[in-house]
Formats: sequence, C-alpha cells, structure tokens
Amino acid sequence: MAGRSARFFNIKMIDSKEIIKRVERIVEPILTEEGLELVDVEFRRERAGWVLRIYIDRRGGGVTLGDCVKVSRELGELLDVEDFIPYSYNLEVSSPGINRPLRKKEDFERFRGEWVKVKLMEPIRGRRNIRGRIWGMEGEDLLLIVDEQLWEIPHSLIAKANLDPEIEV
Repeated sequence: MAGRSARFFNIKMIDSKEIIKRVERIVEPILTEEGLELVDVEFRRERAGWVLRIYIDRRGGGVTLGDCVKVSRELGELLDVEDFIPYSYNLEVSSPGINRPLRKKEDFERFRGEWVKVKLMEPIRGRRNIRGRIWGMEGEDLLLIVDEQLWEIPHSLIAKANLDPEIEV
C-alpha cells in the first residue's frame, strides 16, 4: 500500500491550460490540411469524468459529421502517441453551433454586424454582461453597439463572448 501511495504522489499534475495549449499545437496542422479552423478547446472535469472538447468550423460553410469524425480519429491517434494527458478522458469534436464562441480579435472582425453576448472580468459602465452588435475592433478594443451607443471594451477584459443571433419565429 505504501508503494502505491508514493507512486500516486509522484505523478506530475498538468495544468488544464497547458493541456489546451499542447492540444491546439497538435490539432492545428490537421485542421489546416482539411481546410478547417480551430474555434475553441476545452478540457474540463464533468460528471462523467474528464472531457477534451474541440470545436471546429469551416469558413464559408458548415462542418459535417464526416469532418468531425476524421479530425477526431486523427487527433485521437496523435494524442495517444504523445500521451501527455495524465487523466482518462473522452474526446469530442464538434461544430461550435449557432452560439459560436468568439476568442480572437479576428473572430470579432469576421462577425462584424452580428449580435454577441459578452461576459467581462470586471464591470464597464456598471455591467459585466453585455449584449450588442459587433461594430469591429479598434486596436485592442472591441467596439459594440449597445442600446444604440458605441461601447469600447478592452479585449483583455473579455472573459467569454458568444454569438447570440436573433432568431425570428
């Protein structure tokens, strides 16, 4: 029993952010070869255990189930060879969906004119949660039209941003 405990404490625990960075470096060439782009990578513990979730997209068109299966297979093989994730996990590859996350400054430029929900790390004008239409980027600031006013939001203050399209019924 003592040997088992000693080995357990010698396992190097890897930070989720480090895992995400390594996965991004591994998956990028696969996606580039397929004409796809990386939208987001999540690595988190959920009720059923650890999940490595990869969101992919294709400019000018959607992602097919075949795209997801192919990327999942190729990435899974490379992750098995690299073997740097010290936990058992499920790999999921999918489309970002209608509420696509926006992370990079280029994402905000690409979706100029679209509705977005933004969560901030600290309040601006007394608000942490903002919904507005993307006006674009100016330097390091996201420009949003909120309640018919132009807001400048430092990109560094954005905790989370997702498209939030108006759906007419």
